[in-house]
Amino acid sequence: MQLSKEQHALVPGALLNEKGELNEAGYAKSLIREYDRKAIKAPALRIKEWDYYCITNDDYAVALTIDDNSYMGLDSISFMDLKSGTSITRSPMQLLTLGKKALPSSSDEGDIYSEGKGYFVSFVNKRSERTITAHMDDFSGKEAIDVDIALYDFPSESMVIATPFAGAPKAFYYNQKINCMRAKGIVRIGGTEYDFDGNDSFGVLDWGRGVWTYSNTWYWSSLSCAIDSIKFGFNLGYGFGDTSAASENMLFFDGKAHKLGKVVFDIPSMQGKDDFMSVWTIKDDEDRLELKMEPILNRSSLTDFKFLKSDQNQVFGRFSGRAVLDDETEVVIRGKTGFAEKVTNKW
Repeated sequence: MQLSKEQHALVPGALLNEKGELNEAGYAKSLIREYDRKAIKAPALRIKEWDYYCITNDDYAVALTIDDNSYMGLDSISFMDLKSGTSITRSPMQLLTLGKKALPSSSDEGDIYSEGKGYFVSFVNKRSERTITAHMDDFSGKEAIDVDIALYDFPSESMVIATPFAGAPKAFYYNQKINCMRAKGIVRIGGTEYDFDGNDSFGVLDWGRGVWTYSNTWYWSSLSCAIDSIKFGFNLGYGFGDTSAASENMLFFDGKAHKLGKVVFDIPSMQGKDDFMSVWTIKDDEDRLELKMEPILNRSSLTDFKFLKSDQNQVFGRFSGRAVLDDETEVVIRGKTGFAEKVTNKW
């Protein structure tokens, strides 16, 4: 099966040239282009960097972010109870971080620690294991949350993409998604412990570095699971930047990545608005992917300061359907837990 004609594979080298523009747009299966914040030539307030982890099983999910958007920073902890269909998110912000959080230039090494009044979030990279720990007072009412989870059994391949923005030569997004990491540990809220077992719990890392334009909408869906004891997952997304060189769509099976072309999310509507809690359909343009997601909960948030706005709808649900690997092997998906989202930002 041939790759779509628009898919361009990156080669090793520096991410940016001397003008602060992408040397090359395209995709890879490892972080082969070298990111250097000092090579950016755009205004400092436009630089955006983050590490986001989401760990899921069939009953619970926890998501943690350390984010440096230059004009502001954000540290976020979310807990989703998929049995009750409820979620809690707390996201303390800081002004004018301007790179002070010192997020690593590579996902392969480097630790991140951020703290504020009554909380901390820590991501420690031990090469063979990533340790995710956090504490926050008054997370659920007066009850604190504590997170202590180890990620291990990393895949050999991941999704990497370098995306330019049309009309903004110094804008770019360099992104890696590492799916299907096994997760083991606990989340404690007050006196209740939620267990994440390495046999049925999986994590994904969204590692992002770049210079973004002001107004964007993106669609993203991620799944990490096991099917017949073999790790399977996908990363699907679109909506921002110039993706004519490559899309970010990939399937993951037994540690290997399989490239897809374009995908479209069909979100139902009601009275002219997105009906996020009805069944979504996701398909590709090569008849290699056909999915339905039955929503469980919508982790939604809206921040609107007029000139700064973030409208987020991250919907957790059960995915079913079919996916075709590069060798034409068909994988059948039945009720696996993941998420799909639509996010609109003016930032």
